[in-house]
Amino acid sequence: MKIAVPTETQAGESRVAASPDTVKAFIKKGAEVIVQAGAGTGASIPDEAFAAAGAKIVPAVAGDADVVLTVRRPSGELLSTLKRGALLIGGLEPYGDKAGLDAIAASGVTAFAMELMPRISRAQSMDILSSQANLAGYKAVVDAAFHFTRAFPMMMTAAGTVPAAKVFIMGVGVAGLQAIATARRLGAIVSATDVRKATEEQVKSLGAKFVYADIADAATSGGYAKELSTEDKAKQAALVANHMKTQDVIITTALIPGRPAPVLITEEMVDSMKPGSIIVDLAVERGGNCPLSKPDQIVEHKGVKIVGTVNLAGKLAGNASPLFAKNLSNFLDLMIKDGGLKIDDADECIKGTMIAKDGALVHPMFTSK
Repeated sequence: MKIAVPTETQAGESRVAASPDTVKAFIKKGAEVIVQAGAGTGASIPDEAFAAAGAKIVPAVAGDADVVLTVRRPSGELLSTLKRGALLIGGLEPYGDKAGLDAIAASGVTAFAMELMPRISRAQSMDILSSQANLAGYKAVVDAAFHFTRAFPMMMTAAGTVPAAKVFIMGVGVAGLQAIATARRLGAIVSATDVRKATEEQVKSLGAKFVYADIADAATSGGYAKELSTEDKAKQAALVANHMKTQDVIITTALIPGRPAPVLITEEMVDSMKPGSIIVDLAVERGGNCPLSKPDQIVEHKGVKIVGTVNLAGKLAGNASPLFAKNLSNFLDLMIKDGGLKIDDADECIKGTMIAKDGALVHPMFTSK
C-alpha cells in the first residue's frame, strides 16, 4: 500500500496533509509513504523531517499511489495522474462547485470529502472542520487585536485608566468558542450570540455574556444552526444592531453547510459602530456575514475596518497541519487492515464522507442535483 502526500497547489495554502508523526504511524502499519518535495515547507516541516520519519521524498506524486492525502481539492493535473480506484482523502470543498465534483468522479478515484464527517462522538478525532476552526477562532482575535488601535485589557496608570475593549462574537461553534476564550485571555469584555439556545451555557462557562433574542431555537439534530424564520431574523437583527453600537471588535463565524453565509451585519449596522472598531468576518469565503467584507482584503467603511482574511487556519500552518494530518490518519485507520485497504461502506464515517466511487458521484447530497 502506497500513501502519497502532494504539495498543495491552491494559492495561499501553506498546510500539508501529513506530519512526521502520521508518516511513522502509516509505516508502522505496513504502508510506503511518499511525500512531494517541499510539501511541508509552508508548515515549517522540511523534507528532512519527513525523510527521517521514513517517507520517500519525490519530485512529483506518482500515479501508482493507493491513497492520496490532500488539504484542498487537488488540481486537474494531479487528478489526471491518479489511478482508478485510488483513495482521495482530504478537504475536497464539496459545496457550490458541481463541475469540480464531477471532475473528481470522472477521474475514477474513490473520494472522501472530510468536511462531510458526521457529527457523532466517534468521529470527533476525524473532524477537520473542528480542528481547523479552533485555530481560526484564535487567529481571528489575534488579527483583530493587531488592527485595533487600542489595548484589549483594562490598564490602571498614573495618567488615567485604559478601558477594556468590548468584543462581540457572533456564532458560538468551535471557532466562536475559541474566539471567546482568546479574547478573554487578552483581557477584553466579551459577549456572544447564537441562534442555538443550548450554546448559552458554553458562553457563560467561558466568562462571557450571552446575547439572545426571544426566538425559536434554531439548532438542528446535527448540532448546526438552521436558517431563521423571517420574524425571528428581524428579532435577532434588532438585538444585534442595538448591541453592536457599543462594541469595539466583532468576530463573525456563522456558516450554514451547503449554503451562502447568512448576513448578520448590514451596512447600516456598520454605520452605527464607533470609528476604530474592527470586524473580522470568518465566513468571507462563503459570501461573508457582512456584505461589505471582501476575500483577503481589509475594507475600511466610515472608520470601521472589516477584515476578510481567507483561510485563517492556514496562517497557522505549523499547528494546523499536524492537527489536519491526525484527522486524516484517524480516518484512514478505519480502512487499513493487515497492511492493506478494506473499505466498509456501512461504516457511518466512511459512508458519510464518500462522494465518488467507480466514476460516479455517490453521496445523496450531490447525486440529486
